[in-house]
Amino acid sequence: MSGVQLLTITEDDGEQRLDRWLKRRFPQITQGAVEKMCRTGQLRVEGGRAKASDRVAPGMTVRVPPLPEGEAPAQERPKGISAADEKMIQAAVLWKDQHMIVLNKPAGLPSQGGSGQGERHVDGLAEALKFGYKEKPKLVHRLDKDTSGILMLARTDRVARALSEALRHRQARKIYWAVVAGVPNPKQGSIKSYLEKAPGRGRGGEGEKMVCIHPAKAKDHPEAKRAQTDFFTLWFLGSRLSWMALEPVTGRTHQLR
Repeated sequence: MSGVQLLTITEDDGEQRLDRWLKRRFPQITQGAVEKMCRTGQLRVEGGRAKASDRVAPGMTVRVPPLPEGEAPAQERPKGISAADEKMIQAAVLWKDQHMIVLNKPAGLPSQGGSGQGERHVDGLAEALKFGYKEKPKLVHRLDKDTSGILMLARTDRVARALSEALRHRQARKIYWAVVAGVPNPKQGSIKSYLEKAPGRGRGGEGEKMVCIHPAKAKDHPEAKRAQTDFFTLWFLGSRLSWMALEPVTGRTHQLR
């Protein structure tokens, strides 16, 4: 059993029903247990008795009585997600707290649905990452389908906005690892060029590609956008392979490719 706790409703919690806030914070307790704690006066808000349906808001203090230790009750699998996919996406979680979830996205899994991406993607599988929250976590950035790596998901709207702003204003650094053929010369520096989207050959524009435009010819391509990537060679095996760190300075589509 835990001891008595005095907890403060945070901005991330927002305004919500007391029972929903409590079960999100302590998923091992049942609705019946919440009702009993309210009925016996053990669960209090701002020092007074409370009902399970009362609404709590940021800044309020909640007295929580001793609670039994234990695992959260098993939840039903989200509709449309197989047992194998649920196990896979949950096993990919590297970090989870009340603010965010960090995933190790596997190669071959799209971040989000779209043209030619099918129905199996991180955004759809995020239904299996609620972990007691009412809403599924939200993508705040994306990785290409064939790219594996760290993917952040926000568990609240407030955190989603904060992370998106940090990425937009370059307050967060993105560093990618890549294995390439040969050894770059020089072994560190910047790749500066322009990128332009070339239309696809399909009826709906399928198969569009990003085309690299030499800076000297950029004035002849008004749609081309400047792209810069800083690189550093971390390790190499003879003249065959190199392990590199890539840090995009600009954020163009398929820039690292």
